[in-house]
Amino acid sequence: MSKTIKGPDGKPRCEWCQQTPDFFPYHDKEWGFPVKDDQRLFEKICLESFQSGLSWRTILAKRENFRKAFENFDFNKVAQFTQRDVTRLLKDEGIVRHRGKIEATINNAKRAREMVKDEGSIAAFIWAYEPDPEKRARPQTVSTSAESIALSKELKKRGWKFVGPTTVYAFMQAMGLVNDHVKQCVTREKVDKARKCFKVPK
Repeated sequence: MSKTIKGPDGKPRCEWCQQTPDFFPYHDKEWGFPVKDDQRLFEKICLESFQSGLSWRTILAKRENFRKAFENFDFNKVAQFTQRDVTRLLKDEGIVRHRGKIEATINNAKRAREMVKDEGSIAAFIWAYEPDPEKRARPQTVSTSAESIALSKELKKRGWKFVGPTTVYAFMQAMGLVNDHVKQCVTREKVDKARKCFKVPK
């Protein structure tokens, strides 16, 4: 049986919430709920890239700083960043100062603009990789999936960086392409309901 912990209201939540009280609002209001807004999708895949080798706790604590540093992850603006911006960001103590990840974010913003031009939206492209409903209904305890491997491969083919299968699977979990809340978690049913009302972008 998957483990849970009691939330602030005494109801069961996914066990990973115990790492920090900040996880409860993120878990209850964001994680797993379906997203089709291109800017939010771009933000999340960038933050997951920054998380590589670190913990989500670290990234979540710095999320507002990241938003300020990267123009709220407006990829049209980030795509215009120059080497001067890289130098500026490497001095920003509020974010993760990793040159490769900073440069990847700028690169990926350019790739995001291309994706919108080619596919109509980032959302239309991403949601084409949603698992079939039967798979989606079963909480997973894995770090990758056939879909995340395929999506990672296609993103890399299109020139995206820091988008390995594990990073992409975490992104898919967070953005609602899979519902990995454990069965006993009070939020799982809410996510399922949200998905039923969600219209997949085409």
